[in-house]
Amino acid sequence: MAALRRSARSARSTRFTPVFDPDFGDRALTVARHDIVIGRWQGVRDLLRETGEDWARRTHRVRLLAHAAAGSSAVESWRAAEPDSPDAAVLRAATEVVRIFDTAIAAGRGTVVDRGRVDATVDACLRAAEAAPADPMPWVSLLSVARLYEGGVTRRQLRQWFDELRHRDPYNTEGHAQVMRYLSARWHGTHGAMYDFARDAAGVAPPGSPLPVLVQVARVEEYRYIADGALGRGPVRGFDQHWKHELAVDELRRTHQRWIGGREQCAEVAPEEVPDLNYLAHAACYAGQVEVAREVLGMLGTRAAWVPWAYTGEPEEQFTRFREGLGLGAV
Repeated sequence: MAALRRSARSARSTRFTPVFDPDFGDRALTVARHDIVIGRWQGVRDLLRETGEDWARRTHRVRLLAHAAAGSSAVESWRAAEPDSPDAAVLRAATEVVRIFDTAIAAGRGTVVDRGRVDATVDACLRAAEAAPADPMPWVSLLSVARLYEGGVTRRQLRQWFDELRHRDPYNTEGHAQVMRYLSARWHGTHGAMYDFARDAAGVAPPGSPLPVLVQVARVEEYRYIADGALGRGPVRGFDQHWKHELAVDELRRTHQRWIGGREQCAEVAPEEVPDLNYLAHAACYAGQVEVAREVLGMLGTRAAWVPWAYTGEPEEQFTRFREGLGLGAV
């Protein structure tokens, strides 16, 4: 009997538990974000300096640092101490974008954000672009804040900002995702425009690029839009096939082939890949594509992201259930 109890305790202790780390395993970023919380900016400066021109890693880090800085004055202290620092200008612009989105969320969907406030945020992004002319991040920030203009921006303006991004980093996943969301039915476009953009981007991405996962991100965006519209009125007809109809499955397989098939087989999963891999794993699980799901969840190990799992249920429960269903044990 005692042996059975020990066995049960052992099974509970070794049961798989996903880790929802906001930095996705980027330990240096975690330290820098902690510095921001306690009012220090020097660690942030050093982190961005050592990141250099690894644009995917830099975009990942600046975005998450901006979320940490939005509730403090750390980035303003850095700007005051080093007014000529390009990195400080880039982070300040990204932080202003987070702050204005926080304001828009607090005001409630459908509330128009003050035009002057949006213009001021755009100006901060343009100043950052001047300070750091090679850096794609100010253009990612601009493509993000464009959504908050009532009625959007002109097609020419959006194209100009997008071209500036691609000139610096042609396959920047985050920048493409911001344009895709701008073109979605949730913001200033349609489902069709959103999918067209995502598919075009996927079609020109080189092997090994995560850019094809935009098609799966678009499918989640459509799910959110329809689910929000159906709230309180029962299920949407045909919605059970959203993830598993023929086109959805074909596109999932193409993304897997172009991205995962094009990666170096033994390459370690970088922190900036974790959010996109969660989108791919989520799509594979809900499409019932066992081999793809097993491979991608195996690559992730314990590294889970709240999005997109939070849109379809309780994230930890889903992540764990699908892993167990695929026979993947504790990590």
